[in-house]
Amino acid sequence: MENPGFLPRISHEDVSQAAQLIQQAYNPQSQLSSEDQRRLQQQLFDIQKRAEAWGLVIPFLNHSDYNVQFFGAHTAQVKIARDWSSFPEENAPQLRELIVDLTGLAITSGRSKVILRKLFVAISSLALKLSSRQPSQWPDWLVSTVQRLSVMGASSEHLLDFLAIVAEEVESADLLASNKSTIRSTLSDAIPMVTQAIVTCMSRPRPHPSPNELRSALKCLEAWLSYLPADNITPLIPGLLMLLTPMQQSPPYEFEEEEFVPASDALQEIMSKSALSDGAGTKTLTEPLLVWCDRYGGALIEQTLSAGFADSVSRSFCKLLAGLGEHSNQYLASSLASSVVPSPVLPDILASPSLPTKSHLVHNYLKLLLAYTSLPGYHGVDEEESELTLGFWYLFQEALWNTDAELDQGEVDAAEHIKAEKDQWIVAKAVYSELVKVLRRKVVWPPADVLRGWTRDQRDKFQAYRRDVGDTLINAYYILRDDMVTYYVDELARYLSLRQPNDGWEEAEGTLHCIMAVQESIPIEPNPDLCRLFSAEILGRLPISGGGRVRRTMILLIGSYASWFTTQPVVPPSSSAPSLLLNALSYVVSALTEPSLCLPAANTLRDLCDANRTALAPHIVAFGELHAQVANIPDTEKSKVLQSIASVIQALPPEEEIPPIEAILTPVIAKLFEALQSSSFQQEEARAVAIQQILILAGVSKGLTRTVDSLLVLDESPEEQAEIERMKRARDDPCVVRLREVILDAIQRTINLWSTDASISNALSELIKAITALPSDVTLLTLPPGPLLELICIASQRQLTAVWFNLAQMLVTQLNPPSLLPTLFKPIPTAEAHAIVLNALAALLQATLSFFSQPGTMEANPDIVQAFFTFVDVIAQHFIPVFYQLPHDLFNALMQCAISALSLQERYSLVSACTFLVRRYCQQDLDKRRPKGSQNDAHTDSWQVHPTSSPLWFRRPSSTLCKPQSHRSTFYDGH
Repeated sequence: MENPGFLPRISHEDVSQAAQLIQQAYNPQSQLSSEDQRRLQQQLFDIQKRAEAWGLVIPFLNHSDYNVQFFGAHTAQVKIARDWSSFPEENAPQLRELIVDLTGLAITSGRSKVILRKLFVAISSLALKLSSRQPSQWPDWLVSTVQRLSVMGASSEHLLDFLAIVAEEVESADLLASNKSTIRSTLSDAIPMVTQAIVTCMSRPRPHPSPNELRSALKCLEAWLSYLPADNITPLIPGLLMLLTPMQQSPPYEFEEEEFVPASDALQEIMSKSALSDGAGTKTLTEPLLVWCDRYGGALIEQTLSAGFADSVSRSFCKLLAGLGEHSNQYLASSLASSVVPSPVLPDILASPSLPTKSHLVHNYLKLLLAYTSLPGYHGVDEEESELTLGFWYLFQEALWNTDAELDQGEVDAAEHIKAEKDQWIVAKAVYSELVKVLRRKVVWPPADVLRGWTRDQRDKFQAYRRDVGDTLINAYYILRDDMVTYYVDELARYLSLRQPNDGWEEAEGTLHCIMAVQESIPIEPNPDLCRLFSAEILGRLPISGGGRVRRTMILLIGSYASWFTTQPVVPPSSSAPSLLLNALSYVVSALTEPSLCLPAANTLRDLCDANRTALAPHIVAFGELHAQVANIPDTEKSKVLQSIASVIQALPPEEEIPPIEAILTPVIAKLFEALQSSSFQQEEARAVAIQQILILAGVSKGLTRTVDSLLVLDESPEEQAEIERMKRARDDPCVVRLREVILDAIQRTINLWSTDASISNALSELIKAITALPSDVTLLTLPPGPLLELICIASQRQLTAVWFNLAQMLVTQLNPPSLLPTLFKPIPTAEAHAIVLNALAALLQATLSFFSQPGTMEANPDIVQAFFTFVDVIAQHFIPVFYQLPHDLFNALMQCAISALSLQERYSLVSACTFLVRRYCQQDLDKRRPKGSQNDAHTDSWQVHPTSSPLWFRRPSSTLCKPQSHRSTFYDGH
């Protein structure tokens, strides 16, 4: 085909040169560097952007090279989609005819489906543009295009492909509501044509003479499902069931893969994305599928087990079962014990004079699903299907909770209703009991010699599968409750009693994993099964050396149940009675010195001590022995171990905390000062040691923080007041005062030496967060916020980071702590706190504004911008007067910086700047409205108000916040 007159004409030489570029870029034989590949791609992109590229479409489609043909079709699609505004409007009808003709010629010339897809998309895109005009320039585009292509020789397969792409393109098109309504009306008018084409293809004699045509027909059906009403979908279901059914009606059944898989995919889409989704179509979809499963599902399972793997038909059937469960979970739950015989709409091949009851069909379905859940072998290695079924069990559990059991016809008696509910739950518990047995077997790791042959991907996939199984077990627990834990503990005890010395621990580890998975669902109350688990009967039989994974899992399990141990009675040190908490603690401590287990052991020890500090406080001597062994614990976990010990120390009376805290921290602080002194000649080693000691200080400080939120404690109670007084006396002890001074000195020296080091600043951040607190939460080590804020200012002047601003805003809040009791007015900061914040704000503003004044700095550091404006916003909440005491030029510079930040594109920076500006305006408006003589008036009288601080200084920009043309015209009142 020659180029028509309305398209640009390109010389043969230019076409050949462009074609050579395409061949060079896409030829698999060419050895191009990545740079050359990018250069060629850019050249082709530039060619395609030019207006003359319209003239390349026909020459490229006529070319003999496949890659050039593809680029020609792609150019047609791109030019219509991207450059349509530059195309002459008067030539649109001619282009419409050309694109359809080119597509018809490409079909009859045998072009590949990839090229045809590009042309189909081009037709769809062009039709959406032309039919949306008023008046429409292509009103009957869909029907007329199909008729035109058919006349040109397009087969049913190609027409079905075209119809599928049309539906996909319309679904994803970004159209105005009125235009979308017009397009959907066009598609609705074509529904009879589409369904007729699909039915005609599905009705051909079996085996289907053209599997590709059948695949295209069913893909077309899937694409059109969102446009088809239920009345148009229902007649197609019997045909789909026929395609699932084996041709020979006597065993052994042989399923046609090329028919079964696409039909199964179509049914899955009907159940999830059509008018029959969400449980609709009980008689026409759910029950016919259950009848089909009852008749042929068992044969598919037998074939799968005999073959030792799931082929494409079996895998597709598994997906179909999962889709049916998601669609019909409420029907399955209500019919679990129903004796009603269904009356589905069945194809002739499934029709039977006597159908089984609904409960029989549901039981068979659950049996099939469990068969896939329990496929032999290891997931990710021997099979991939068991994971597909896990999502159903959550939906089924929810449906059992929310759905009433179906009664037999005529039964309305309350007693019958109670009996039906009881029968339903008996069956449900039996099903989930089988499920938990199956899943326990499926999560067991293979023996070590087998595991060594697995790839990394296989290990990761199996590990992910175990996590997914854990979520499913939670749903099972909500059905079985304590019976589930009893089963697992009984199985564990049975296994340990029968285990031989040379047996592996894989079975025990799998059971422990299941118990750990349901921890979040088990109530924190006395539980005899958990008592057995942590007693000598089970925990006492698990290995305390070697053992590998089973020890790790048991340690993690103990950590997950740390809060449960609070239900156990406190056992004094003098008692000979067994203590489950101490049993668990001893098991965890034994693993601290082993490199492969020290991380989970340290985490679990921390959780145990934090949750059970009161029960463990009488055993503080034993923790002294643990502290003596800290040198044998890897450095990376020492902070967690010492945090655990500090948690127990916190439960002691404040004055009794002093000696053990001194014993813990004295060597740590000494080591930190040694690192600081040796930094000049062993910088890297000293830095690493300093970070470790700072993290240990942070861990101990966290451990000393009490677990009860101070906001939940009434500080007016006599007990609380007495406790506060005891803490004050303990803090005034000379040894404790000296300890705090030394820690503050260490922080100052570290900042002076390494404040620009990211790892050091992160470690200091952890320490400062842990060692500061609101007045009601102070510990022996709590440092005052003022000196720390001064150090933050020093560090920020050397290198500005978001870390320092985050710490600064926390310390500012502590300088004006909230009242625990409701008051009419905000608490008034002390004069000392006011002076500290004023000095800190001035210092940080100077450093920040100088940093932001460099071009591009704000755009390149959105984290610092966000943290800075959050910091000044916190000051605006607690210390608004300090803004009026800033130097005039500094205050103005802050306002100009905030206004400049409104042009930033990064969301969080923009939001933080807006929040500050809005709060600043609102606070000023409140100050203006506050009556003279009010509580806070004494402070406002001393404010130095800048001329620019009028309540009208902030106004909403008239055009856009992102690009203010003039600060004064946008934000000032013009006076």
